[in-house]
Amino acid sequence: MIIASWISGWRRVAQALGMAAGVHALSFLLALPLATLVGDRIAAQLGSSVEAGAVADGVNNDWWSEFTAQATGLSTTFTPSIIGFASTLDTLSRVLDARYPPAALMALLGAYLALWTFLSGGLLDRYARQRPIRAHGFFSAAGRLFFRLARLTAIAGLLYWLLFAYVHPWLFAEALKDVTRTVGVERTTFFWRLFFYAIFGIALITINVAVDYARIRLVVEDRRSALGALRAAVRFLWHHPLHVIGLYALNGATFVLLLALWSVAAPGVYGPGMMMWLVFAAGQLYLFARLALKLHFLASQTALFQAHLAHARYSAAPVQAWPESPAAELIAR
Repeated sequence: MIIASWISGWRRVAQALGMAAGVHALSFLLALPLATLVGDRIAAQLGSSVEAGAVADGVNNDWWSEFTAQATGLSTTFTPSIIGFASTLDTLSRVLDARYPPAALMALLGAYLALWTFLSGGLLDRYARQRPIRAHGFFSAAGRLFFRLARLTAIAGLLYWLLFAYVHPWLFAEALKDVTRTVGVERTTFFWRLFFYAIFGIALITINVAVDYARIRLVVEDRRSALGALRAAVRFLWHHPLHVIGLYALNGATFVLLLALWSVAAPGVYGPGMMMWLVFAAGQLYLFARLALKLHFLASQTALFQAHLAHARYSAAPVQAWPESPAAELIAR
């Protein structure tokens, strides 16, 4: 059942690949104004100086250090960690070490979260139906489910906040300090830190999986209560732990494979011209692949849930159809 759900997930994503492309395009458009703003500040700082040519030809560490020291607001995000695979490692490090994103990015992250909450209803609706629902069906489902999913997102945000605000400091500021107080070998301290990272990672994944299945139950069963959907998701995890863990492990292995490929293929810094645009295209291709994998997580989990609870025939509200009237027929022609 695990393999079947994993394959079914890829089939559902492939059948609705246009939706994945649309989500990626919306994400790009959301980030484009802020990227343009940072670019304008860089151009203003360089002006028409001789150093501008050196910066355009490649990395200039002296200039970059000077720019970073003077940067404010959104410009503080323009650091060497944005280059190639370093950006992926920096994101992972921020999660494990509970380092919050720069304040300048919080508004963008909030807008992205709101956009994702809206689109996820239509995406899950499409994956559960396993047939085209067209634009009107997609946006009808997204609008109908938005406030339910928004309440669930708020509950998930509270759970994540408790985890990062209380559990993480207790693990790494208190528990780790207690167990390594008398340790004199640095390697032993390192392994203890890895152990606590594993505990924190398990807690993080548990919340993530529970929220994912809560979204699925809320959409597939047309539930109204976000708390009820979360309780039902926890019951599903409790009664089917091996299948849920097995599917998540398989999806996780696919994600690790993608990261491994990106670590080898991720481009560095190149000068202006065609190569710069090829580097940009490679980065966008990686982001699209990561988005497709994120959607596959939801699609495969939806397939697993439907297979277990006999929801192969979709149980939520029907797709909104065009009104049946002579006028509608004339418009359709």
